[in-house]
Amino acid sequence: MAPSSFASDWTAAALEAIASGGIASVRVEALAPRVGATKGSFYWHFADRAAVIQAALARWEHDSTEAVIAELEGVKDPRDRLRRIFGMAFNNTAAGRVEAGLAAHADDPLVRPVLVRVTERRLTFMRKAYREMGFKKKTSRHRALAAYTAYVGLFTVRRAAPESVPEPLDAYLDDLLGLLDRH
Repeated sequence: MAPSSFASDWTAAALEAIASGGIASVRVEALAPRVGATKGSFYWHFADRAAVIQAALARWEHDSTEAVIAELEGVKDPRDRLRRIFGMAFNNTAAGRVEAGLAAHADDPLVRPVLVRVTERRLTFMRKAYREMGFKKKTSRHRALAAYTAYVGLFTVRRAAPESVPEPLDAYLDDLLGLLDRH
């Protein structure tokens, strides 16, 4: 059964809170004004704080990983597939802010399994593309990891020193891809 639209509003508010202040920012009292509702409304939709965090994590995993990969799996050319996924990932500042907020809480028992699953899913997708481009297994693993750490690192830098990140990212992305797809 799909969540009600009001439950979806609470979930979206939880993701916004994670993006701005991490898991600690997901508090019913802080989310209620964002949703325009009362604490009682929250408990109508969720048993507790952990339940809304789990719903937010599931939504983030689906929207930022599974839906993106599903969209790109049909792209035949692996270079084009990588270029598209990097472009989508690097330019999705909302998802990147959530990613940085979650990474700061990677030891949290609710967050850790989702981060591990998402990271492995993304790396597997990229490793496959590199293998299809003719790279050996080990090199494919290294290139995928380098690309992924560049992505995660970019959003950490954006959070800490946004003026250090070139905008638009097109030239940076071209340079990064040039380094990572060179044989």
